[in-house]
Amino acid sequence: MNVLTKKWDTKQQIKWIVILLAVLVAIEVINLFSGRMLNQLGNIPRYVPGLKGIILGPFIHGSLQHFLSNLIPVAIFTYLMLQYGLRRYLLVSLWIIILGGILVWLFGRSASHIGASGLIYGYFGYLVLAGFLSKSFKLLIISLLVAFFYGGLIFGVMPTSPFVSWESHLFGFAAGLIAAKLWAKPK
Repeated sequence: MNVLTKKWDTKQQIKWIVILLAVLVAIEVINLFSGRMLNQLGNIPRYVPGLKGIILGPFIHGSLQHFLSNLIPVAIFTYLMLQYGLRRYLLVSLWIIILGGILVWLFGRSASHIGASGLIYGYFGYLVLAGFLSKSFKLLIISLLVAFFYGGLIFGVMPTSPFVSWESHLFGFAAGLIAAKLWAKPK
């Protein structure tokens, strides 16, 4: 049994989250001390050099406040996603980053779209729908709790501020829903 398919206990899941957060903090520190130079690596719609931002954009934040506002939801949703297993977590994460990023690149406003919120919204969409589709009591409870505690996120898919990438929220959420439809049921 390899690391992707074996069941992880809570200690291993927490260790994964700590490593993920350490990587995000390291990127934020580099970005902070470089005068936000990494922000140019964001997803810039319909601009060919901006394609690299599809992959890099979710790991870069525009300010310390922006970074901190994404840190806790990334940790919580990562833990909840890991209840589906590491393989599913990685598959869904990559799907959300790529599909959501491509949709932002194709249809987003001309701006540098950065931040983990598109991934957060993707996890939100996946977690809300996947528990219902999985027919697992534990995963259904996770869906209900996520919908109850984070249901207000749904309003973030609408344009509210010129400096918030609602497109990342919308397309990340859609990518998460599609991922749930594709992979929520156990094999």
